[in-house]
Amino acid sequence: MIGRLHGTLLEKQPPEILLDVQGVGYELLLPMTSFYHLPEVNQTVTLFTHLVVREDAHLLFGFATKQDRTLFRELIKTNGVGPKLALAILSAMSVDEFAFAIEREELSKLVKIPGVGKKTAERLLVELKGKFANMPKADFFVKMPNGSHHELDLSTPNYEDDAVAALVALGYKALDAEKMVKRVAKPELTSEQLIREALKAAL
Repeated sequence: MIGRLHGTLLEKQPPEILLDVQGVGYELLLPMTSFYHLPEVNQTVTLFTHLVVREDAHLLFGFATKQDRTLFRELIKTNGVGPKLALAILSAMSVDEFAFAIEREELSKLVKIPGVGKKTAERLLVELKGKFANMPKADFFVKMPNGSHHELDLSTPNYEDDAVAALVALGYKALDAEKMVKRVAKPELTSEQLIREALKAAL
């Protein structure tokens, strides 16, 4: 099992990145809550990982924090929730927001996430309620090997088309994704910020 990777960020196209680790390029899928905090291309970053093995593919998922990975692992244990849906859930909500929605039994908020129907939302409430009471707050400072801390950056410029493509990859229909981005579009926003605002507005 690959549990953690530290390397140079070569490419990023939400929700995918390419990470160079000592000459080996790893393709990872990240929830947007982690993607928002990536550094610029050609900078180093440390990510916690989870490997999903299928008959047709090995999929590597990356997370900014252990808390994000813990929630991902809890989600995919839930009946009817696969890795793609877990990625969509973590892209729509932070760990704290999801835990709050579960504890408050906010079914209406959960069903707004693409792929989460009423039955799936009800299963999430039943199976996960109470599990996150003792989970520490997410910490978006990632410890580097030299002991210093690198605050993940938000400044990489991008395009509205990238934001739409990322939302489609997360399960939204293309037309809906375009409308979501146009609703929040501002010239100064990066693609990551556009995605964040679009997802917030959708909930």
